[in-house]
Amino acid sequence: MFELDVRSRKPIYEQLTSKVKEMIMHGILQADEQLPSVRALSSQLTVNPNTIQKAYRELEREGYIYSLQGKGNFVAGLQQGHNESKRAELKEELLRLMAEAVYLGFTESEMSALYRQALDHRRGENSHD
Repeated sequence: MFELDVRSRKPIYEQLTSKVKEMIMHGILQADEQLPSVRALSSQLTVNPNTIQKAYRELEREGYIYSLQGKGNFVAGLQQGHNESKRAELKEELLRLMAEAVYLGFTESEMSALYRQALDHRRGENSHD
């Protein structure tokens, strides 16, 4: 389910948080679906349990998952207030990246093509359910 690149310069917990976010965004992980336990995922990935716990804490802090005492960690549903603040944050980041792309010579049609590619990727992922 989760694959990590041990040779990557990106820390393991960041790779894991990115992978879980990606799986949620692509509909692979659904709201209220239980995530593997820290112990099980640690064993599966041969990673220190503290690393898994750190990733889960970060995902919970960002609102992607929630935990229930004694039951485990679960995928959070969309929360409108949190969603709006996340959208505003993402909009700022996109504007920064788009300004850099324009500076590097990207055309409007190239940027539109990238947007369509992202849409196609999302549709393709959802059709594999």
